[in-house]
Amino acid sequence: MKKFYSLLALSMLVFLSLRSNAQSGFSAIIKAAPADATKLVDAYGEPLFKGLGVGLNSGWNNTAKTKKLLHFDLRITASAAFVSNADKTFDVTKIGLSNNVRPDDPTQTIAPTFAGSKNTTGPLLDIYDDNGRKVSSFNTPSGKLSVIPAPQIQLTVGLIQNTDLTIRAIPSINLGSDVGKVSSIGFGLKHDIMQDIIGKTADKLVPFDLAVAVGYSHLNLNIPLNVQPDQGAEPENASQNTDFTNQHISGSFNSFMAQLIISKKLLAFTPFFAVGYNTTHTKVGVIGNYPITTGATFTGTPTYTTYPNPVNISETSINGARADLGFQLNLGFFRFYASGSLAQYKSVNAGIGFGF
Repeated sequence: MKKFYSLLALSMLVFLSLRSNAQSGFSAIIKAAPADATKLVDAYGEPLFKGLGVGLNSGWNNTAKTKKLLHFDLRITASAAFVSNADKTFDVTKIGLSNNVRPDDPTQTIAPTFAGSKNTTGPLLDIYDDNGRKVSSFNTPSGKLSVIPAPQIQLTVGLIQNTDLTIRAIPSINLGSDVGKVSSIGFGLKHDIMQDIIGKTADKLVPFDLAVAVGYSHLNLNIPLNVQPDQGAEPENASQNTDFTNQHISGSFNSFMAQLIISKKLLAFTPFFAVGYNTTHTKVGVIGNYPITTGATFTGTPTYTTYPNPVNISETSINGARADLGFQLNLGFFRFYASGSLAQYKSVNAGIGFGF
C-alpha cells in the first residue's frame, strides 16, 4: 500500500511540474492582439495538447480477461508521451500572423514549441501599430517539457455477462496559487467477446482471451498566468481595465478510445496486444484581462489596450489509430502494469494496483 501512495504522489508531482512550466511559457507568448495571440498559443502549445490526449487514452487495460462479478482492481498509473521532433519547433511566418507581428530578423523565424529546447529562446518578434510604427517587441519562449506526463487513478469492477466497468477520477485538486487546479473523470467498458462467439467453454477451447473496450476521459486544467504591461506602458485611454489579477488558462480535454485486445495468461504474467482508435478534442481559453501594447503617444511612450479573454482554441488534437503492447503481473493481491503505445506520439505507461 505504501508503494501505491508513493506512486500517486510521484505522478501528481510530475503533473505539477508540467503545469508550473506551462505557466512561464504561455505568459511569455501572450503579447499580441487576440487573433495573433491565438495563433501563437496554438502553435506553441500543440505538443502539450497532443501529449495530454495521448496520456488520457493510455493505461485503460492490460489484459483482455474480464473479472468475475464484483471482483475489482484499484490502480494508479502514469503515462509519458514523447513528442516527435517535428512538433518541437514551428515557423512563425507559417502560422498566419498578421502584418502587425513580424520577425525582427527575417532569417530568424524558427521558434521552440512547448516541447522544444529549454536552452533556446525563440525569435524576436516586433509589434507594429496600424500606422506602421514599431511599438513593442518580445521573444517567443523556450521549450519546457519534451515528455508530457499524465496520471491516471482508476477502479475496475467486474459486472455480469463478462463485462468490466472502469471509472477514472481525480477530484478537483488545488495545487497552489502559482500552479492552479486539475480534475478529471472517465468511464470505460470492456467485454469478453470470445464468450459470445464460442460460449462458456471458450476458456477450454481457445488459448487466449479476446475483448473489445471503450473509454472516455475528461480532464480540466487551470494554469495561472502573469502578463503585465510592458515597462513604461500606459493605458491607451481611461476606459482600459487595469485589473490583471485573474489571468489563467482554462483547458478541457475530451478523449475517446476504442480497442480490440488479445492477451494470454501465463501463470502470474499476462502479456497483451491491442489495436484501436483514439481521439481527443481540446478546448483552451486564456481568461482574464491582458494588456497588449498597440500604440504609442506622440512622445514615444508605449500605450496598451486591455483585451478580455483574448484566446479561444477549439480543435481535435489527437485523431487516429493506436497500438498498445504490454503486460500485467499478478502477485497475490498486488498488480503491476506496463505498456508502450504507438499513436500520434509514442508513449509508455506503468503503474501499480491491488485487487482480486
